[in-house]
Amino acid sequence: MARATVIICSFNIAIVICVFHNLYSYPYQDSHYVVSYTPDEIRNMEESSRIRVESEPVKLIQMSLKQKLTNELVEVLRVVKAGANTTLQHEAVQHWRKQKLEEAKRLKRGKSSNSTILPEEAGILTRAMESNWAELLDEIGLWIPVSIINNEHNDKPEGEDDFDDKILAGRRLPPECNVELNTDYGGQAVKWGLTHHKESAYECCQACLDHARNAKPNEVKCNIWVYCPEEEGCHSPDKYEHKLQECWLKYAEKPKVNFKDMYSEDYRNRHPNAPMFVPWVSGVVSS
Repeated sequence: MARATVIICSFNIAIVICVFHNLYSYPYQDSHYVVSYTPDEIRNMEESSRIRVESEPVKLIQMSLKQKLTNELVEVLRVVKAGANTTLQHEAVQHWRKQKLEEAKRLKRGKSSNSTILPEEAGILTRAMESNWAELLDEIGLWIPVSIINNEHNDKPEGEDDFDDKILAGRRLPPECNVELNTDYGGQAVKWGLTHHKESAYECCQACLDHARNAKPNEVKCNIWVYCPEEEGCHSPDKYEHKLQECWLKYAEKPKVNFKDMYSEDYRNRHPNAPMFVPWVSGVVSS
């Protein structure tokens, strides 16, 4: 009987020892256990993480990025004249969207840029502008009504060109002026615009034509006119303050545009006071 008792007690002690061994040995082993992943598995996990981040809703765009976009859109619409119709406003916003999307894609490809967008914001911004443009505008709070087009009877003589007085005040420019809105041509100045003012683009172009017509044989003849039609003046990268009605008469053997339509993002980063759109009106006269 005593022998049986000893055997049973020994068996119970062995079981207890096994239980304690299991309880205290596994955590120790786990703390030294290292999971090893193959390069392919690591790449797959990184790709999954990237896809998850880019699949987040547009509303998860950081507030700082949203504020940047809002400020830029406000500036785009500010430089469009107050009387501009909604079609022009839509065109200005779409032009900005195209530039911003290209900028984000360059950052996404790892190309350096002077952009205000951070590299980590480029992916989600690209997706938002490509696939969720309407939602992005809604979140920013931008709404431009659809234009209502009224068709009017056109009783002008055949071949008569249209001319919008609201876009460019003054008399209709003749064809030989070759007027180009939002354009600034370079060239050698034959009339210094700071002291040469004209009431309208028509008169500025006419001054160029008159200069070329009356120039002496050895004198440089005007073939470019550049006019400032903006009440607040016109931007230029030089040191001068250019005012309304400045009329620059220039000459160039091969006329070349300095700026056209919109100033680039890089240019506006280097010239913080530059507007979105080129304010000058220019033309290369026909000989």
